[in-house]
Amino acid sequence: MARVIHVFRQPDRFVAGTVGEPGERTFYLQASEDVRTVSVQLEKQQVSVLAERIGALLDEVQRRFDADMPGHTPEDLVDTEPLTVPVDEEFRVGTMGLGWDAESEAVVVELLAVTEEEIDESVVLDDTEEGPDALRVFLSPVHARAFAERAERVISAGRKPCPLCNEPLDPAGHICPRQNGYRRSEEV
Repeated sequence: MARVIHVFRQPDRFVAGTVGEPGERTFYLQASEDVRTVSVQLEKQQVSVLAERIGALLDEVQRRFDADMPGHTPEDLVDTEPLTVPVDEEFRVGTMGLGWDAESEAVVVELLAVTEEEIDESVVLDDTEEGPDALRVFLSPVHARAFAERAERVISAGRKPCPLCNEPLDPAGHICPRQNGYRRSEEV
């Protein structure tokens, strides 16, 4: 079957979001342009790494090319709306690629579907016929920063960390290793 590459050169929206309650959330990235929307599922850690690396890439482009990059995101550019429903997953993300397109002055995010076989690096950010399905999104520097800002907010909106061990707290508490396996009571 032929490889499908979903390309969004000027997306109206590219956001990270979740479905489900904290502790049971499923993470998605969603790109929209005109009437077309593509959603891909990924792990919380992948969202975190992508947001961090986008910031690092913009800092490196600014340093290396003396380009004018936004240092922060204007609050009105951070998308706070929920994911567009229904959230129909195109694929689950395995490999992520990130680059800078000097010609269009855009951050390029490429997300590749999970595959059984090992991915050849030449497939990432390339239009070869063979390889996993992909989602490729071009973002202006300010929209890339806005994506990273929202992604960080989505990640931190989960369960609160235990003040002792920093592990996530479930609604009923948790068995804290720093308490030798005893459950902390909420009574004070």
